[in-house]
Amino acid sequence: MITGLDHVVVLTDDIAAASAAYQTLFARSPGWQYGGDGADRVLFTLDNTTLELVAPNGEGANADRIRAVLNAQGEGLASICFRTGDIGRMHRRLDRLALKPEPIADVESRDAISGETLSWKRTRTATEATRGIRLFFLERDKERPLSVRTTTASITAMDHVVISTSDPERAAALYGARLGLDMALDRSHPDWGRLMFFRCGDLIVEVTHRPGKHADTTQDKLAGICWRVADIEATHARLVQAGVDVSEVRTGRKPGTRVMTVRKGTCGVPTLLVQPSAGKDT
Repeated sequence: MITGLDHVVVLTDDIAAASAAYQTLFARSPGWQYGGDGADRVLFTLDNTTLELVAPNGEGANADRIRAVLNAQGEGLASICFRTGDIGRMHRRLDRLALKPEPIADVESRDAISGETLSWKRTRTATEATRGIRLFFLERDKERPLSVRTTTASITAMDHVVISTSDPERAAALYGARLGLDMALDRSHPDWGRLMFFRCGDLIVEVTHRPGKHADTTQDKLAGICWRVADIEATHARLVQAGVDVSEVRTGRKPGTRVMTVRKGTCGVPTLLVQPSAGKDT
C-alpha cells in the first residue's frame, strides 16, 4: 500500500536562508514554493523524493505550533510522509492497526513562481502511536516538478532517512509488520548496535538502535538523511568551493561506497553524502 517516501519535512525559522543553503547543497533550484496556513514552504524535488522546508509566517494555530517546535527543539527534521496510491484504503489499514489516523484532508497549493496548482489527499497517524515520529500518508494526483540542476556535481536522490530507536522490536513491528515495508537487512554489531533497513520505493528507511544512547526510551527520533551523488570527488570540490563545511571523502561502511559528512548548512539535519557502489543497489 505504501509506494514510496513522498517527502520529508525540515522546520526552519528562516525560509530564505534555508532555501539558499539547500540550493547550494543540492545544486538545484526549488521546484515549488507556496505560503498559507501560517507557514511558508519551499520544496526541492530530487529523482526519488522531495525535501520540504517549512517556516512559520504570521499568526494562527499552525504558525504557533511551528514556532513552539522550533523553540523547543530547534531547526531540523520534523516529519516524514509516505506515498500511497489509495488513501482511503491506507486510512482503513491505519485505523485497523490502531494508529489513530486523522480524517482524510483535501489539500491544494499554488506555486508562487509558475502559478500552477497541485492537489493531494493526506492523513496522519497519532504520534503517541508511532513513538513520537510524525508520520503522514499522501495520495497525489500528479507528480511535482523536479528541481532543476544549477551546476554539475548535484545531489541526485535520497539514499536513506535514519530513525533512531530505543526499542528495536517495536520499531521493526511498526515499519515492517504494520506499515508493510520490506525489511532488507537486520544486523547487529558490537560497535554500532542494531541496524535495520526497510525498503521504501528505491530508497531505505534505516532504523538504528544504539544501547545507552537514548535519554527518553519512550520516543524514537528522526536522526538524519543520506543523499546520493554520482561523483563524490566532484561534489566535494563543488561544496568546498562554495564554502560549505564538509569532511574529507572516506570509505563507506557498505563495501564499494564512498561518503562524506556535511557539517553545516543543513538546518540542523545530520547529513551524509554517498557515492553508491558501482552496479549495486543502494
